[in-house]
Amino acid sequence: MLIKIHPENPSSRYIKQAVECLSGGGIVIFPTDTIYALGCDIYKPKAIDRVAQVKGIRKEKANFSFLFHDLSHLSEFTLPVGNEVFKLMKATLPGPFTFILKANSNVPRIFQSKKKTIGIRIPDNNILTEIIRELGNPLLSTSIHDDDEILEYTTDPELIHEKYRGIVDLVIDGGYGDNIPSTIIDCTGDEPLIIREGKGEI
Repeated sequence: MLIKIHPENPSSRYIKQAVECLSGGGIVIFPTDTIYALGCDIYKPKAIDRVAQVKGIRKEKANFSFLFHDLSHLSEFTLPVGNEVFKLMKATLPGPFTFILKANSNVPRIFQSKKKTIGIRIPDNNILTEIIRELGNPLLSTSIHDDDEILEYTTDPELIHEKYRGIVDLVIDGGYGDNIPSTIIDCTGDEPLIIREGKGEI
């Protein structure tokens, strides 16, 4: 199913529809502040398995991110972060950044693996913010890649819907997406290190 949600003023009816799909164990394609992504509720193991299957990767090996609506849930999934990292996150989020942090014991339980790190994102996207807030916990997320050799990411939600119609439960059309991913900053060492230059500039 494809639903169009206004990017600036998301309709609460459609937000509820998306949340119902996610809390029922559905997998959803949604816009972010960078590219379109595929995701599910982090507490639905079968949905996580389906996301991994769609991506053709093993769940234990996957580098999925968690999407938050603010930093309030951070300590539920990560080890305490230092002042420098926290200041950097406060200064850049919400925005097109993925922070790799040391995971606490809740993360391996979710992935049924020995995962020691987790990517954290707070996208600057009203639709996603409302969905995550309404859901009450973070979303698991992974980028949607294009088969095109020139364009790495699909930007047109209608084309995404055509391709994934029989595979995912819901595609949210929030307008054209970007084709530049987030900037990834690894904060697990002594100092933050940019490991992928993307849309976000520091």
